[in-house]
Amino acid sequence: MSHRRRMLVLAICCMSLLIVSLDNTVLNVALPAMRREFDASVSGLQWTIDAYTLVLASLLMLSGSTADRFGRRMVFQLGLVLFTLGSLLCSLAPSLGWLVVFRMIQAVGGSMLNPVAMSIITNVFTDPRERARAIGVWGGVVGISMAAGPLAGGLLVDTLGWRAIFWLNLPLGIAALVLTMLFVPESKAPTARRFDPVGQLLVIVLLGSLTYGIIEAPSAGWTSTLILCCLGLAGGSLAALLLYEPRRAEPLIDLRFFRSAPFSGATVIAVCAFAALGGFLFINTLYLQDVRGLSALHAGLYMLPMAGVTLVVAPLSGRVVGSRGPRLPLLLAGIAMLASGVLAAGFGAERSDPLLFTSYVLFGIGFGMVNAPVTNTAVSGMPREQAGVAAGITSTSRQVGTSLGVAVIGSMIATTGHPEAAGDPAWWIIAGCGAAVLIVGRLTTGAWATRTAERTATRIAGAQTVRS
Repeated sequence: MSHRRRMLVLAICCMSLLIVSLDNTVLNVALPAMRREFDASVSGLQWTIDAYTLVLASLLMLSGSTADRFGRRMVFQLGLVLFTLGSLLCSLAPSLGWLVVFRMIQAVGGSMLNPVAMSIITNVFTDPRERARAIGVWGGVVGISMAAGPLAGGLLVDTLGWRAIFWLNLPLGIAALVLTMLFVPESKAPTARRFDPVGQLLVIVLLGSLTYGIIEAPSAGWTSTLILCCLGLAGGSLAALLLYEPRRAEPLIDLRFFRSAPFSGATVIAVCAFAALGGFLFINTLYLQDVRGLSALHAGLYMLPMAGVTLVVAPLSGRVVGSRGPRLPLLLAGIAMLASGVLAAGFGAERSDPLLFTSYVLFGIGFGMVNAPVTNTAVSGMPREQAGVAAGITSTSRQVGTSLGVAVIGSMIATTGHPEAAGDPAWWIIAGCGAAVLIVGRLTTGAWATRTAERTATRIAGAQTVRS
């Protein structure tokens, strides 16, 4: 495939990431408007986000392995159709309940986009250095969505209403579908995994019960029978998953991947970084509009420094990963996110615009730095024929992190009764996530970690050869 054709495939795959990422950032700006129209509670707002991320997280690995088996382009096209249809239905939702249902349809389609697109990129860009640069461009699209999302969302909410935010996905989804049919090559894994319905069910129960327990605990009580049962069910599902999956020849979650220290580190870092992002967007949207009284557009403008820095830093991070490896970007990401949280929580940044903007910029630097090394580490050390599964696990970690960030920080708002009262504890959680990125990034990117990745890839490849 020529360089020009490869770059066109990268652009098409980035379009899918753009519509998924743009949908999330735009939605956060529209939350206060939705609450006013539907008279929704904080938990209702949480479910508009977490219903999407939970379904997405539950199905990403299944979608990745399905694409490896039946064809990546075919599954990618189906995902574009479902996501675009779900967006149209969301714009017509008559109530908050129906909006949550239609968001779940969106998520089914979204689960077939990002991990499958990453698998396509991995198989098109086979040179490690070229792949790292391509992933840097991929990460830059997240920055574009973060920069454009709040502004576009705020403008649409203030002029046409919150339903217009879902209209953005329609032309992008249709254009991506047509271009995929014309230019993206079909590819499959030589030996794709079989379906694992038991493992899939355990993942759904684990994520659903855990998130439900966290979101509903402020209203039901942490010691209520319902919440204790939910948390117990989550723990039981996790234990069953850890016992059942290693016994399958072709599990939904190949736990052998986690013998690789870089892969395990990338998974943990993805959860922490996206938990920080989910919580950051949720609380700051409510704070800026409900506490400071800003319009949706002005709230989007306030978060522009964070989004703009992410847009600039993400491609640079990809270049650094390609030339020097993932350690430096991960360390910078952890330091910047930690500093952002400490500045906001410890020095009262919410009461001073200069400090607030500084904390936003620091968070943007940290989040912009973290995406490329996480994605590259997840797929670069694994056999290419399992790229869909490896990318699916990392994408699942991102969505799990977002769900937990929204659930935990949203529950703090519901408990305190006001975004301002929950501000400092929320920022300390963000600081803790930054510290975790820093520590885990330092521990899982050295020579020892590289050797564990090489041994893991060799074992997986050897086992696949024996089965075939």
